[in-house]
Amino acid sequence: SKVSSARPKIADYPFTPLYPNLGVVQAGTNRSFVVADIPGLIEGAAEGAGLGVRFLKHLERTRLLLHLVDLAPMDEAVDPAREVGRILLELEKFSEELVSKERWLVLNKKDLLTDEELALRKRRLVESLNWEGKVYTISALTGDGTSGLVYDLMAYLEQIREVEGGSKEADADDEPWDPLRD
Repeated sequence: SKVSSARPKIADYPFTPLYPNLGVVQAGTNRSFVVADIPGLIEGAAEGAGLGVRFLKHLERTRLLLHLVDLAPMDEAVDPAREVGRILLELEKFSEELVSKERWLVLNKKDLLTDEELALRKRRLVESLNWEGKVYTISALTGDGTSGLVYDLMAYLEQIREVEGGSKEADADDEPWDPLRD
């Protein structure tokens, strides 16, 4: 809700939003894209647990996956590395193509941590996951860090579109580029 026109139900308990939400993200004049906010996956999603298969099918139509991970969980027993590992396992069980998509790690709730705590938790998580992709730290509450993420996403999507033969420039009358539609 901080970066797009979507207004999903947001609450401080698991599985919000309850349904996939699409929202247009503005990244400057005549530069926009559609983002899909998918509810968290549960163990067994690839085999049909919950609404997992429906959510995974939404992910198949995207160009890039963002793992949004809370670094300051309310429950200190929650291990963010284990949670990301579970999601990766579900992606892998569902589709080799899905698990091989470009993925970025977006670490949330930086506003609840000191700079030292944030750096330590980030380093531990990246090391635990052997993460080699891009990593961002944001606060979804305050919006801190979201601007850099949005502009990097736009640049990445424009690059993909250019490689795939589409035009990087859009006419002012064009709809936002929708990676789910193209």
